[in-house]
Amino acid sequence: MATFTELISSNSRLQPAEIEHLSELVAEWRLLADLSFADLLLWLPIRKDDKSWPTGYVAIAQIRPTTTATVFNNDLIGSEMSWGVNDRVDQALSSGEILRDTKPIKVGELMIKEESIPVHFAGKTIAIIARHRNSELMRSPSKLELNYREIAHKIFQMVAEGNFPIRNSIYNSESAPRVGDGLIRLDKNGTIYFASPNARSAISRVGFDKELEQENLGELFAKLPKSKSEPTDEAWQSVLSGKSLRRVEYENSKGVIDLLVLPLTAANDHIGAIVLLHNVTELRNRDKALVTKDVTIKEIHHRVKNNLQTVSALLRLQSRRVEDPTASAALAEAVRRVASIALVHETLSNQSTEFVEFDSVLDQIVKNAISLAPRPIRYEKLGEFGSFDSKVATALSLVIAELIQNALEHGLANSGDLLQISISTEGNNYIVCVSDNGDGLPADFNLEQSANLGLQIVNTLTQNELAGKIGVNREGAFTTARLSFAVNQST
Repeated sequence: MATFTELISSNSRLQPAEIEHLSELVAEWRLLADLSFADLLLWLPIRKDDKSWPTGYVAIAQIRPTTTATVFNNDLIGSEMSWGVNDRVDQALSSGEILRDTKPIKVGELMIKEESIPVHFAGKTIAIIARHRNSELMRSPSKLELNYREIAHKIFQMVAEGNFPIRNSIYNSESAPRVGDGLIRLDKNGTIYFASPNARSAISRVGFDKELEQENLGELFAKLPKSKSEPTDEAWQSVLSGKSLRRVEYENSKGVIDLLVLPLTAANDHIGAIVLLHNVTELRNRDKALVTKDVTIKEIHHRVKNNLQTVSALLRLQSRRVEDPTASAALAEAVRRVASIALVHETLSNQSTEFVEFDSVLDQIVKNAISLAPRPIRYEKLGEFGSFDSKVATALSLVIAELIQNALEHGLANSGDLLQISISTEGNNYIVCVSDNGDGLPADFNLEQSANLGLQIVNTLTQNELAGKIGVNREGAFTTARLSFAVNQST
């Protein structure tokens, strides 16, 4: 199926500003469908150029209401209609006036009333909205339905006059309150003319339990219990006057309401407004809980890092008091391993997720190792790791730290020798090679039988924590430890 813009470009010669106007209309017309209890189709005149008369129309957008049952079960986007098939659409395009059916027409099993609304922009009609509603459902409308239909009529008139959608809209229409969330209708003075039940419930949640009708909305909010945030009393009266498009959130200790103010005009005169409002108290409480959880987790990682650094300092102090060189060296190894784990927790304490940007951890591990090496070492990194969860990151940091240390102790004997770490990925599968061009391995070397504690740690962590494999062998001039593993949570 062709996209919205493809249908426009292949069937008309509309200018970029005209296409943008139609795009904004489609972004906002959920409001129109819900208020008018109707299915809407947007018909684009098919023209070869601006001067030629259209040969027909193509449906470039369609929306169904959430306030009633749909009229059309099938998607009609992309369907075409020749000139002369629908007189109302033709007349709306020719006259620039809204055309209504006086009698319903049978469509399938339903009796449908149709209305054609010209979409006016910069002095010309660029499209037609066809509004289709089930006449059987509108015989005995409630007060809510009558108000919704009256508001829809006024907004459709704004469409025909080129005043809707409101230009330079700054709010996010995807997250904005909907008709079903709550609606208030204001007169031109900002006084409440009608409030839906959900609107009454939302305002009652933040502390106003009286009748809403005949109250000035701005003054009402100015008198409500205050939150610590702005706007001030005067600002609420201005924001909720209904004279301009506004999106604002009101919060106090009882609840939070998201409000969207849409002014209504007739022939460019301000005649009132509608206010869509949504009780978002539970959503905001959930957001706050997530933020609190995130802060708590970061604090835990910070404290774990501090505790590990304390353990590292104690081990370092103990190693200085031990006279046995073997014991002192073992304690020094323990200090280095604890420091590697602390690096992961330090990274997590500075991030907003439970995923570790492992490349920064690796850079710090290498930097610490090379700075303590007794001779100058060249270093080369090929590829990138990306992010891992904390469990994988901790195990991987220990494995790589041990492999680097093993290369420094047993392979890189000469100044200028090269330490190389390469990373290659295929989906969630990783291959990591830690290589050096030093002295090489003994002829009888066997990783599984090695008495080296560091290599035993590497082998155990690789198999148990990373569910991977590791091998060490000579490849040309390099001794290479090749680590392969897969992860399920890399980002």
